[in-house]
Amino acid sequence: MKIATAAYPMDFLESMRAYESKLRHWVDDAAGNGADLLVFPEYGAMELATLSGRDVALDLEASLHAVSDVLPEVDALHTQLAQEFGVYILAASAPVFDASLGARPVNRARFFAPDGDMGHQDKQIMTRFEREEWGVVGGGPLTLFETRFGRIGILICYDSEFPLLGRALAEADLIMVPSCTEALAGYSRVRIGAMARALENQCVTVMSSTVGANDWSHSVEENTGMGGIFGPPDTGFPPTGVIAEGHLNTPGWTYGEVHLERIAHVRTDGVVLNRSHWGEQSGRDVIAAARKLG
Repeated sequence: MKIATAAYPMDFLESMRAYESKLRHWVDDAAGNGADLLVFPEYGAMELATLSGRDVALDLEASLHAVSDVLPEVDALHTQLAQEFGVYILAASAPVFDASLGARPVNRARFFAPDGDMGHQDKQIMTRFEREEWGVVGGGPLTLFETRFGRIGILICYDSEFPLLGRALAEADLIMVPSCTEALAGYSRVRIGAMARALENQCVTVMSSTVGANDWSHSVEENTGMGGIFGPPDTGFPPTGVIAEGHLNTPGWTYGEVHLERIAHVRTDGVVLNRSHWGEQSGRDVIAAARKLG
């Protein structure tokens, strides 16, 4: 299985046709290089707010609605490209106003299969900016997607920093981690979270990032990151756990080959068996006792 994970720059779009051309170019590039799975980042869809003009894109509330309103057309485009190129695509996540979940938007990543099928995953835990300034809320439950390449889960950005969310996807062979981080510290937190989830679950994690500056936005104005593909530093995987990584703040795809049979092997006969031994924590006193020393 060949994976393409994006370091994705957002643009001020003059028209929907310009967006269609951009997305087709990215998909064509990855598919042309043999990728089976394409992973776009968190909030990469915010560039769609520019279709409504600069003032709308700069307005935190108006930009949410502008992006959510055009998603049906955008999703139809992703469906078409996934079928045309025969690839799985995790689209850049977007704010979605879903009446079944309440009045405020969720942060939703949509996952497209080459047979025309589609699923989605909502972010579970909001960052301070999302909850305190933007009013984006947590959405529907975690989902495990059965694909021809194995079981795939999604932890959107901040969600990857919470081990119990990762543990809920313990049956996943691969976990996608689309991210959008302003500073190097934020990128590092998500990267460490993605690598920790690969270690604990003895699986592969795939991190994508937004990159670049956008003077037309107050939500995605600065972006730091790169693509990365990680595994457990154990039998059949690199000793660093890094299968592939891009270059910081350099737009483009990062490619990596993943052999899913190695995941099954390391889970049954690795040097360590983190995933199997997880339950042993519950039988111990995991709250540290305080003791005065000295």
